[in-house]
Amino acid sequence: MSSSDNPRSPSAFQGPGESEVITDLLRLMPRDLIFSMRFLGESQLRLQRHFHEFMIAELTEAGVTEETHPLLHAFVERHAITLRDFVFSGVSLSRQFRVDDIERLTGDTTGLLRVDIWDQLRSHLEAAQRQFKAQLPELPNLLSGWERPEAAEEKKRQ
Repeated sequence: MSSSDNPRSPSAFQGPGESEVITDLLRLMPRDLIFSMRFLGESQLRLQRHFHEFMIAELTEAGVTEETHPLLHAFVERHAITLRDFVFSGVSLSRQFRVDDIERLTGDTTGLLRVDIWDQLRSHLEAAQRQFKAQLPELPNLLSGWERPEAAEEKKRQ
């Protein structure tokens, strides 16, 4: 089977520039692709609850309560999420793995991970372009605020 017959081959993908950009991304993958940890589910809720309780206790000690500040709950909830995300992002950034590390850990000697990533890149790139094209008829009106002032005045006169 030639590379043009293989649906997973970059040369099999037809479209202006898409194949080249995906091929470039794959070429850069060993240097630029990073896998990082992400805490999900109950772990997020547990840390958020911790910060919520922590902030309520600290604010109460400082004399700020829901009786004195009726919107305190919303403030605390929003900031608990921000602090949670800060902690998890810091941990995730400090624990990054390159594609070679992941392939070695999973025993992927055939590069299936890279092929899967190529397929996902192609699929998401196509979806993003379709989304943009679907919005294209509305864009001139949305972008009117970005025109040169002279162009806007000229349109008004017409």
